[in-house]
Amino acid sequence: MNDKNRYRNTESMITHGNPSFQAAKEAGLMDLSVRGTGRGTLALPDGREFINTCSCSYLGLDSHPEVLDGAIQILQREKTMNLAISRLRVRLSAMDELEAELSRLWRAKTVVTTTASAASAGLLPLIASGHLLPDGKRPVLVFDKAAHFSMNLIKPICADETEVLTSPHNDLDFLEDVCRKHARVAYVADGFYSMGGAAVVKELLALQDRYGLFLYFDDSHSLSLYGTAGEGFVRTLIGGDLGPRTLIIGSLGKGFGTAGGAVMLGPGHHTDLVGRFAGPLGWSQSLTVPAIGASLASARIHGTPELAERQQALRANIRYFDERIPTRTRGEDFPIKVIEVGPEAEAVERSRRMLERGFYTSAVFFPIVPKGRAGLRIMLRANLAQADLQRLCDALRDVAAPVA
Repeated sequence: MNDKNRYRNTESMITHGNPSFQAAKEAGLMDLSVRGTGRGTLALPDGREFINTCSCSYLGLDSHPEVLDGAIQILQREKTMNLAISRLRVRLSAMDELEAELSRLWRAKTVVTTTASAASAGLLPLIASGHLLPDGKRPVLVFDKAAHFSMNLIKPICADETEVLTSPHNDLDFLEDVCRKHARVAYVADGFYSMGGAAVVKELLALQDRYGLFLYFDDSHSLSLYGTAGEGFVRTLIGGDLGPRTLIIGSLGKGFGTAGGAVMLGPGHHTDLVGRFAGPLGWSQSLTVPAIGASLASARIHGTPELAERQQALRANIRYFDERIPTRTRGEDFPIKVIEVGPEAEAVERSRRMLERGFYTSAVFFPIVPKGRAGLRIMLRANLAQADLQRLCDALRDVAAPVA
């Protein structure tokens, strides 16, 4: 029996996907080396400037003066870039301060990691082995088909611990059927998906109440964008304590505006066990010192009215865009917009023409999206000026009309 390619097929992915990547590179859409201008644009070596409409810094906090100053001040105080030792053994007290503040803001024990991807690499095998479940027993582990690549990448490792299944996207009937057949089930999904759309969180919580379903969410794309303290889409829908059957991770390098990842743990998720056995979470890859200082500054901003002001500015830009450009997520209050154009070559060509108009838009194609559904991906931001947003929409209407 051939057990190869049960959870991934690298040969197929490269064979079908690499020609589009190569076409994008030849069209001048990849490997761009740029410098910042300080005017909200990026400059190419030949002097051309463009606005990056693929930045995940949705609230514009990455260039906030207090965030930048936080990175500088902690460097001057600690006089090192990194302790270069596992945080399990030695860590800066500033890291404890950051985690305490995020735990207070987001109402859950929060552990900071190097990246959200590193968090998934360390945590998902511990879920598969049952060590992060309340009864300590192995669950059947179900991945949503649209779950981010950083989580799907860990499927083979999890399959060495337990049975792994893949669910059609947001298919509650499939998931409930699995819950009926098995005593314990864990489900892996995004909160907000990188190609648009959201998890059906309320319905998943209902399944959790009914069957004891364990829920693991990567909510990277909504962290800071939702909630009075920027706790994210999923956390806002869980009103009380996080509970022992839910775990949320997210990136601090998107809406939060700095670097690294964060893990929100329920009371049953033993932090000592996570630190010791969740692989990358315990290795000598701690968050760099400037990132700690910048994150402390961003956390302070998250506790002020400025957070709501930036959230509102982002929503205003989303509404303006939705009024002018039709997409599948129109009206969903979500900053990622994908304009489907069909063939991969069309996506590359239209992205090239958008760059000529002064806007970098990401051409997305297989394996990022299904074959034949290529398009342009755009990330809206709070700090995208109204005049620039209008020019962006005008250019898109001329260059990248969506498939009917």
